[in-house]
Amino acid sequence: MHPSDNKSEGSPKTDITTPFETLGPFPDLFCQSQCIAYKHEILFCGGYENSHCYSYHTVRNRYKHICSYPANDSLSGHCVVRLLDNDNPNDITLLSFGGNIKHALVMKYVSVWNEDKDSIKNEWQLLVDHHNNPVCIDRQGEYYRGARALIGGSNNHLLFITHSPKDIDVFDLHAFQFINHSILPDNINYNIGCHCFVAKKKNPHEKKKDEMILFCKETGLSIEYDEDNNTFQFYTLYVCTTMRSFRLFAYIHVDDLILFFGGYGGIEIGA
Repeated sequence: MHPSDNKSEGSPKTDITTPFETLGPFPDLFCQSQCIAYKHEILFCGGYENSHCYSYHTVRNRYKHICSYPANDSLSGHCVVRLLDNDNPNDITLLSFGGNIKHALVMKYVSVWNEDKDSIKNEWQLLVDHHNNPVCIDRQGEYYRGARALIGGSNNHLLFITHSPKDIDVFDLHAFQFINHSILPDNINYNIGCHCFVAKKKNPHEKKKDEMILFCKETGLSIEYDEDNNTFQFYTLYVCTTMRSFRLFAYIHVDDLILFFGGYGGIEIGA
């Protein structure tokens, strides 16, 4: 049994002076972790030089160890996204890539809270193509440490990657190849990384149009992608003055809102 599996159940503690609740103590030391929400779970997929993966159950207020990354993976600045299956929308497959070691791994996750524990075997495996050859999500010479990505396309088959210095790539997950490499607008005069990158809700009548939003320091961009023409358009968004100095923040996309938590801009920010 992993040490994180024996935490007692309990309700989160509420501090009436703030809108935040104190949750059960995390079983490990994590920095720059990648998180995915799944039903009543939050999945933590590794962190800076930490290969462990955990599930936090939001109802039970407990943690469980899921698995670990392969022993030779020293994580730093990796990115994890949920792959979408149109035929099985309730299944969850995770894709982990980038970072300093440039891995490309997938895991078909089965909830560790499932009562049939003997049937659960979660593990990271190499991403392979149709001929079982390992796939590397890496354009020659590109730097994917601190990259941010999301899934889009008419069949949820496109991986949009924004990364340093100020680039955006499109990787076709069906053909296992890059189909576009573009440069973000010239007015960005610094390297992006560990930034905010989210997808806007897709218009059901325009399945071959993807709209995305990017925030990093004083940069705010609305990004539109035309799948038929394989082209991007960029539009400038206003960034409030209190956010213009920092990045490395946590963020979450809820309906039509993006919530930002903390950040770093020469000093640590707790707002």
